[in-house]
Amino acid sequence: MESLPQLLGRIVPVLDRLQERYGGVELILIDDGSTDGTLAELRHRCQGDPRIRILAHGRNQGLGAALRTGFAAATGEILVTTDADGTYDFAEIPPMLLRMTPEVDIVTASPYHPEGAVDGVPAYRLILSQGASLIYRGLLDASIYCYTAMFRAYRRAVLQSVHFQAPGYLAMAEILAEALLQGYTVAEFPTVLRVRQYGQSKAKIARIIRDHLRFQAGLLPRALGHRIALLRQQSRRE
Repeated sequence: MESLPQLLGRIVPVLDRLQERYGGVELILIDDGSTDGTLAELRHRCQGDPRIRILAHGRNQGLGAALRTGFAAATGEILVTTDADGTYDFAEIPPMLLRMTPEVDIVTASPYHPEGAVDGVPAYRLILSQGASLIYRGLLDASIYCYTAMFRAYRRAVLQSVHFQAPGYLAMAEILAEALLQGYTVAEFPTVLRVRQYGQSKAKIARIIRDHLRFQAGLLPRALGHRIALLRQQSRRE
């Protein structure tokens, strides 16, 4: 709850810039069953700004559930997801959206891209994220360096056809994997991943590792079938 002034102080100026550039914007904040007064404080601080909508879960359901709630409520044609802990700079939303060219369906932040960087993030978290992304690169698309970032922009059409089930942090990799298997185009946005600026992480590392390994094991035959299909299409064109 103590981080709310910093969160709103950083995101509201970005809303102003987006509204000036695109003519319309909405911010959907998901309170995932907090019990420390965050929801009441959010409603108090955001009242009077019609661009901000606050949705709440009666109990904690995880990141994946929060994303599904936000996607279902959003009305725009381009949807941006971002962490609320300051690990990615909200000011980078406008330049990230510039990469959403007509031929691109998803733009995803990539601190592991050769032009990206990491600042102060604990080694164990990097090992988890980079290790998972390395396996996904082998299974799916090696040109994508990061599969786990929440900081992304999507076309509405992608989220209408891509269905994901993960309740927790695995959701980010699941969405990207399913989108790639359906043939959507992904572009990376090299950026800096910073140590969280406020709040405390609720991530359960052992559970996240287990979830990724189980999903990757199930993904393997589908990924191989997808590659075979692409090779056949290429050979027919040749």
